[in-house]
Amino acid sequence: MTERRTAIACPGQGSQRPGMLDSVPELEALGRLLDAAEALSGLELREIAATGTSEDLADTRIAQPLLYLIDWAWGTTLLECDITPVAFAGHSLGEFAALALAGVFSVEAGLELVVERSKLMAATAAANPGSMAAVLGMDALAISTVLSGIDSVWIANDNAPGQVVISGATESVEAATKALGEAGARRVVRLDVAGPFHCPLMATAAAAFADVLDQADFSDARVPVLQNTEPVPETRGAVIRERLTRQITSPVRWTETMLALVSDDPVTLIEAGPGNVLTGLARRVEGLSALSVQDTDLQSILQEVS
Repeated sequence: MTERRTAIACPGQGSQRPGMLDSVPELEALGRLLDAAEALSGLELREIAATGTSEDLADTRIAQPLLYLIDWAWGTTLLECDITPVAFAGHSLGEFAALALAGVFSVEAGLELVVERSKLMAATAAANPGSMAAVLGMDALAISTVLSGIDSVWIANDNAPGQVVISGATESVEAATKALGEAGARRVVRLDVAGPFHCPLMATAAAAFADVLDQADFSDARVPVLQNTEPVPETRGAVIRERLTRQITSPVRWTETMLALVSDDPVTLIEAGPGNVLTGLARRVEGLSALSVQDTDLQSILQEVS
């Protein structure tokens, strides 16, 4: 039997939830990495993950390092089970775990980048407050047409056919919500996030983080990675770094990512991280089946893709 083509995808903010460390594989390195994350962030991440509320976990400084390590732990476990993906991808913050799994930088170096990214994004969001909303039942082109008449609101995530997220100043998102409803959107839902991510209001964080990336060591990827800003397979470290410098202010082109994965042959996407957001999105794309480590036990995943 021919082994099925697989891709590993790592989720980002929005997938966090109370107790999300409980089911993480017990990798030898994970305790040390959580110690490092707490030292770098100055936050009691384990305690917050165990006893914090959903509101606590929405804090960018908390969600990002926890999600990064959980994604990495699940992805590493899949690789240790001899799953050989044809590509890695990550949604927003998840891109950092994907890059660590692909060998672009070490898990420790990636953790330092993620903690710094989270601090910069939190500070910029505090200085430039805003909000985000999911638009259901309307395609990205139609949404862009509506938004063209409203200042300070942009498409932030093109997640799947009929599922797009907008981001911007709060009053602009509210105006867009009304206008999109009138234009035929089935529903517009405000998201519980800590700022207006993936839009020009995050430019201060993006500029500062670009300087951080310039000082980081990037290797060529062992397996192609599809990035949020340019969802085509890439292995060259220098190109990956340049694309990553634009990620904070650029939209997450997830629909294009999924279509690129199935451009040659059908692929099974394995979501490595908490929740099943990416699994649900993938099932909207023809030729792309999906499994989540949260919904399916590891042995069943191995049987499914072998």
